This record gives sequence, C-alpha cells and structure tokens, in this order.
Amino acid sequence: MSTKKTNYSYIGIAFILLVFGIIFVPRIIDRIKGNDITRSESRSKNVSTDAEGFVSDLLFLEINGVAKKVPQFSFVNQDGKLITNKDYEGKVYVVEFFFTTCPTICPRMNKNLVQIQNTFSEFEDFGVASFTINPKYDTQEILKVYAKNYGITNPNWHLMTGDQETIYALANIGFNIYAGENPNVDGGFEHSGNFALIDKNGFIRSRKDNFGNPKIFYKGIISEEEKEDEDGETEEISMLKEDIAKLLKED
Repeated sequence: MSTKKTNYSYIGIAFILLVFGIIFVPRIIDRIKGNDITRSESRSKNVSTDAEGFVSDLLFLEINGVAKKVPQFSFVNQDGKLITNKDYEGKVYVVEFFFTTCPTICPRMNKNLVQIQNTFSEFEDFGVASFTINPKYDTQEILKVYAKNYGITNPNWHLMTGDQETIYALANIGFNIYAGENPNVDGGFEHSGNFALIDKNGFIRSRKDNFGNPKIFYKGIISEEEKEDEDGETEEISMLKEDIAKLLKED
C-alpha cells in the first residue's frame, strides 16, 4: 500500500470520528442529563440503609417494595428509665414479646437470649428489646427482679413495660409477632415464640428461606443443645447468632 493511500485512510477515519462526536456525543449527554441512563450499585432494591460501607447478604423485609423499619416506641425499662427506638440506633438487637409469669415458652426464650447475650458480651453495639404483654402486673420493679434472676447483664437489654394496647399494637402491627390475652390458656396470655432481628439502622433483617424469600423471624424456643423439639422443628438460635455476627460487621 502506498503512503498516499495510507494517509487517505487516516483522513477517512478521522472524519468518521469527527462526525460521530458532532452527532452522537451531545445526544448521550442529553440522555444522561434527562436521567435516561442511570447507574445503580445498591445491594437491595428500593432500600436505603444510610450505610455507605459493608452490607451483608441478609435480606430486608419489604412491604410494598419498601424496607420495613422498627416503628417508634417509648416505654419504661426495668431501671425506671424511659427507652425509645432511638436508644437502639447504631446497635444490632433482637426483639421479643414475653411476660414474667409465663409458665410455658418465655423461660425457654429468655434462657436462649441470655446465651446469645453471653456470646456477644464484648460487643457494645449489641442489645435486646423485651416487651411485656402483661404490663399491669409486670411493673418496673417486677422486671428488675426478673432480669436479675435470669442473669441479664447487658446494659442494652431493656425489659419494657407501658400501655397494654400500645404494646399489643407494636407486636401485632409493628412487628407482626402475635400477642394477646386468652383466659383459656396457661398464664392467661398467648404470644409467638419468635424473635425479630434488627440492624444498626433500624431495619428488620433475616436470611433467605429455601425459596429465596426472607425468613422474617427466628424460632426462639428451641435451644442449640436440644437441636430439635418433639415435633421435629429444628433450632434456629445458632442461625440467629450467625446473622447477628454478620450485622455487627456492617457499617
């Protein structure tokens, strides 16, 4: 090929690039300005965690496409101190609903929670939120004795009492964890034995089930040592511990 032909080829390529720049580059810029082209690096759709760093693989509970946060609450704890959801900001915590005179599942739930407390005793950003569903009996003084008897030492573990209707609304609507009065059952109250897991930003989190959906809750009754109950239901305390550890690593 001659030098002359080579020069013509370079001129032709340069002319094509010039035309492309004049015609297409302004169109691309206009599309970007009009938000036709977007870039998303979010790990979870429609979720804002307010965290800029590491986010684990645990799922968010979404309602109509929006990640569900812990509702606002305000109750008195075992030390007579007013505790709100803001006291748990920046902390990973487990939520339960119980009552001190419960003759069935509550003792087992709280023994499991004490074991979890001891596992994460070195973490200042771990806590537990326990709401009594029998606040007429479970006063601040009663809760304080209960905490001592069970070996509750974590300063971020608050056993809370207050208006019964408000607590029931928090359980049944806020967390979808059933709680109610029933004179026909032992203790006069019935409630779920499940725990909810909350991240540092107040979002309800959980791992996937076998179908890829959020498990939402963790079984709180069966201990790690038991492995499973008489109905063949397997324990989930070890699972809960693993997921607490993941959330503690999140920023």
